[in-house]
Amino acid sequence: MASPVDPRKQPLLGTERTIGQLVSDVSTDLSQIVRGEVELAKAEIKADLQHAGKGAGMFAGAGVLGLYGLMLLLLGLAGVIAIWLPWWAGLLIVAGILFLIAGVLALIGKKSVTQVKGKPQRTIDNAQQTVAALKTAPEQLKNPTPPARLVEPGPGGGA
Repeated sequence: MASPVDPRKQPLLGTERTIGQLVSDVSTDLSQIVRGEVELAKAEIKADLQHAGKGAGMFAGAGVLGLYGLMLLLLGLAGVIAIWLPWWAGLLIVAGILFLIAGVLALIGKKSVTQVKGKPQRTIDNAQQTVAALKTAPEQLKNPTPPARLVEPGPGGGA
């Protein structure tokens, strides 16, 4: 963002500025530009963080209310079961179903965790190949090999 030039701060015609003064002015102008850009970035990030914080709070509130709703739904299911069985039996059946679902999810999660390799093997291999190629590059520059020639088919069309 450029600021207008103030003619009162400009040297008078006929006077010449030294290189040191010009470098000083350039340094001052650059530092002002950088400071302005940093302030603009801070303002933008602050606004983004405020929006992100509000969104995270709304998600947390939705999660808590969803959890309360799920608990009430499960109590309602236990109440429906209590039509045919005692109330405590309905609660035990719903709790057993929840524990069964939790166990299945835990087993699936355990299987997924055991598949984690723990290191980026392809990236490591690529990095090692790059290092090996860079180590052999000076030798290839000293002793270049001519490119392979393509063999053209003869007049009979056979190779």
